[in-house]
Amino acid sequence: MILLARHGRTAYNDEGRFQGHRPVPLDEHGRAQGFALSQAIVARGDVDRIVASPLTRALETAAIVAAATGLAPEVDPRLAETDCGDWTGRTYAEVIAEDPEGYDAYRRLDLDYAAPGGETFAHQLDAVLAAIADVRAADERRDGGATLVVCHRNVLRLLLRHERGSAPGHDEIDNGQLEVL
Repeated sequence: MILLARHGRTAYNDEGRFQGHRPVPLDEHGRAQGFALSQAIVARGDVDRIVASPLTRALETAAIVAAATGLAPEVDPRLAETDCGDWTGRTYAEVIAEDPEGYDAYRRLDLDYAAPGGETFAHQLDAVLAAIADVRAADERRDGGATLVVCHRNVLRLLLRHERGSAPGHDEIDNGQLEVL
């Protein structure tokens, strides 16, 4: 079984900024979300593996869970958030004012769309699906419990849309949210 979690909140989340690959740490609320996630994982009692994105906010969230479970997180760069290119660090409001059509394509996760200087969602989806295929293959080879994957909103939205066929706009993922794949 694979459990999916979005990292805890950051100041960029709170400010409505694109984070992309920038190393943005969790804020106090995000650390509390990480702790709540860790307690949910401990209560389940079946997670025996953690795989996380290499980005600071995901690693911090995974480390909080790891401290509660005694597990050492593995890192997979294919689980990193969308490379937002030139939009990294900018607010959503700034981008909407300058490029409303581009922002709409970004929010819809149009597979052929890339923010200026960023990656396409098709490229990201290929990487995410390969990472999840490797998690599934490793889970099949071992006699263990569930794997927790700690990553990002767009990673989760792309993956859940692919796996469940959820419609755009019905696939929002909150910080610290836990989903079963």
